Amino acid sequence: MSAGGLTVGMEIAPAAKRSKRLSPMVYVLIAVGAVLLLSLVRLLADARDLTSAGTVQAAITAAVPLAMAGLAGLWSERAGVINIGLEGMMVLGTFGAGYAGYQWGPWAGVAFGLLLGAIGGLLHAIATVTFGVDHIISGVAVNLLAPAAALFLSKLYFAKAPGGGQKQSPRVEDAAKVSVPGIADPLGRVEEKGWFFISDLAGILRGLLTEVSLLSVLAVALIVGTVYVLWRTPFGLRLRSCGEAPTAAESLGVNVYKYKYYAVVASGAFAGLGGAFLAVSSGQFRDGQTGGRGFIGLAAMIFGNWRPGGLATGAGLFGYTDALALRGSTAVHALLLLLGIALMFVAVIQFRAGHSVLSGVAAALGVLFGWWYFVSDQVPAELVGAAPYVVTLLVLGLASQRLRVPRAIGEVYRRGEGK
Repeated sequence: MSAGGLTVGMEIAPAAKRSKRLSPMVYVLIAVGAVLLLSLVRLLADARDLTSAGTVQAAITAAVPLAMAGLAGLWSERAGVINIGLEGMMVLGTFGAGYAGYQWGPWAGVAFGLLLGAIGGLLHAIATVTFGVDHIISGVAVNLLAPAAALFLSKLYFAKAPGGGQKQSPRVEDAAKVSVPGIADPLGRVEEKGWFFISDLAGILRGLLTEVSLLSVLAVALIVGTVYVLWRTPFGLRLRSCGEAPTAAESLGVNVYKYKYYAVVASGAFAGLGGAFLAVSSGQFRDGQTGGRGFIGLAAMIFGNWRPGGLATGAGLFGYTDALALRGSTAVHALLLLLGIALMFVAVIQFRAGHSVLSGVAAALGVLFGWWYFVSDQVPAELVGAAPYVVTLLVLGLASQRLRVPRAIGEVYRRGEGK
């Protein structure tokens, strides 16, 4: 069986209907434009936290678990299996990291969290792939069972452990952090000057290149690796064919059951890894630690059009707004102006794409947020914690283009039905 023959069987959309891919230079220009916008808002609002190294580092810490949840959803749904059980699989990962991490170190915690997440994925695969259980029902079951199991095991193993409790593990050592040598102090001095664009760029680079957790480096490697494996290898083509046209893939010799199992178990492992990162980076397992990040990661994956780059962008946006929320009301107040300007850009883009309704909604919301910024001095404390969720879903929802859902997603596959 050749990869080319499989491509024909998948009945991929005609080239004319595919969206044009942007060149690397366009991405560079977008990044420069984003930094210019941040710099402008930072000057207007006198909010240094917008581009400080500390904010960038906090944003990375918040974005990685979300990116892993999105990556988990990508693997599963590209193979045709809906996985809303990501939240539960992340919970299993947090407990695994807490249990193994305090006894044998952070990397043992990461490995055990990944393993427990994979077990959660395996349960989902058995229910959906082998027994044909509705994917949503199976995912809900995982989300209900996993937190209960984690809380039970926490009371069993942590209640009498030194530094532990019924709802939390003893302290877990953080993973090692790395820096590019010789740049922290020079970039820090430039950042402190407060110059337009130059100081902001220095702060962002300092946050990206210094004191970066090895777990964050691993997450980036996994996202890049997913691009290669799923879009550049015969294995990835066969896996994606299971989510596009499983009966056609079967006719060309693909073991659809096997590839669906690969995808869903890998999905659970990635979600468990995201949960393990949460526990290790915060220093312990805590009950309720995931805070809905599995669902936000799934949303980022959908609005990212089932693509690694899109889900990484969504995770980064959530991480950045979450980092600003941790800085308090002043930083979130500056975010209102930033969001207003960003939504006006979205309105222009949607208008040029012919989406007049979305353009009008984005423009109206942009004006509303701008007006809110200029008539107020701060954001109510009750709304600060909700800012990451509201901003992420709002921007991703309005900025998303036509979504290309895997054709056979959610369908129950049975061998031989297409004959």
